[in-house]
Parts: sequence; structure tokens; C-alpha cells
Amino acid sequence: MSREEKTISNNKKAFHDYFVDERFETGIALTGTEVKSLRESGASLRDTFATVRNGEVWLHGVYIAPYSHGNRSNVETGRARKLLMHRKEIRYLIGKTKEKGYALVPIRLYFTTANLVKVELGLARGKKLYDKRDAMAEADAKRDAQRELRDRTKGQ
Repeated sequence: MSREEKTISNNKKAFHDYFVDERFETGIALTGTEVKSLRESGASLRDTFATVRNGEVWLHGVYIAPYSHGNRSNVETGRARKLLMHRKEIRYLIGKTKEKGYALVPIRLYFTTANLVKVELGLARGKKLYDKRDAMAEADAKRDAQRELRDRTKGQ
């Protein structure tokens, strides 16, 4: 029986607010009750970001709900969590984030086929308001074209 990746949470706003240039797969340091809570799909990546401090990458603002059957082993829901990356990747990110306009944005949180929790981290540049308008107009045009094509093929 082959397993597939199971998405826990997506950061839909990431693509609305940023141009994602590169993506990195990172591990995340969690406690046992946090992993159990993630299996119950209790997480949100809304308004989250990552920083590099002292040669380590930290994820801030991720919400992992308290485990329903946990007791004192439950930890704070909004605490900063360490992301696990290779030193070479971290050095690369340090150089890139010092450039103007770059940020580290988590894109999705998921279980791998080996049941490990991973975070897809994006190296992103912020969008201006006119960029967002252009993206919305492009999506509307694409949707209208799809609708028109579907209606044309439906009539045949």
C-alpha cells in the first residue's frame, strides 16, 4: 500500500501577497502532542513568517490547536518553532533575506509519504497593490476563457 502526501494546511494568501521565487522543503521541530493535533488537522498558516536568527530558521505565528486528549504536555499554540534545514541552505537564505524586498513565507504544511511533518517555505518578494490588481484581472480573464470554452464544447 503506497501512501501519498497529505496536506495539513495551505497559506493561500502567500500567492496573493508575494511573488514566490524559490521553494524549500524543511522539517519542523514539534512535540508529540503537536503532531497528534496535526493529524486531527488542527493548524493554520495564516499571517505566518519565518526568520533567520543565529544561524537557525524559526517559524513564527503558526497556529497548532491544542491536542484534544492532551493534558499538561500540550504546549503554547502560537510559539515559535524551529525549522530544520541544511547549513548551506540557511547561509543562502541569510544572503537572500538581507536583499531588499525578500521574505521567507511558509506556503504549506504537510505529512510526507514517510509520515514526517514538513513545511514548504518560499523565498518571496512582496507584491505592490497594482501587481495584485494585475494578478486578479489575469485570473478573471483565465476563468472567463475557461467558462467560454466549456460552454462551447457543451453545445456540441
